[in-house]
Amino acid sequence: MAARFGKLAWLWLSLVVIVADQVTKHWVDANVDLYQQIVVIPDVFSWTLAYNRGAAFSFLASESGWQRWFFAIIALAVSVVLVIWIKRLKQNETWLAIALVLVLGGAIGNLYDRIVLGHVVDFILVHWKTQWYFPAFNIADSAITVGAVMLALDMLRGNKSANSSTTGARSNE
Repeated sequence: MAARFGKLAWLWLSLVVIVADQVTKHWVDANVDLYQQIVVIPDVFSWTLAYNRGAAFSFLASESGWQRWFFAIIALAVSVVLVIWIKRLKQNETWLAIALVLVLGGAIGNLYDRIVLGHVVDFILVHWKTQWYFPAFNIADSAITVGAVMLALDMLRGNKSANSSTTGARSNE
């Protein structure tokens, strides 16, 4: 029975990401003025409120509005693919399942913003003094990034074990 549902039991983690993302975005949106900075760690880390109508790093943010639905459709399609992928995972693929549900939770968190608000709420600002600023981001973006790094590590680990088994097979010949 467990194999039939793959690693769908891990979807609870996507729900945690979505709830944490939406709660924090709502709080910041209600309590911080647009572009106001609340210093958390001087010269390094602040809360701020920014709206992103585009994709990562505000890609296509200045367009007329079509990008809202374009990115929403992409996020929806990716979410469906991720759920199918998670369902098909084997019992020993827990690391991969966690990576995928983090990406899924982040995608849905930002998808909700796009559909309901017309923009994504960003509020985490990492910077060095006033000389360098990384674009503002949110919990959903963080989950997507952590999931993507985990996916990359999984691919590297998979290639490493595949190479060692191939090498081992040659040495046994």
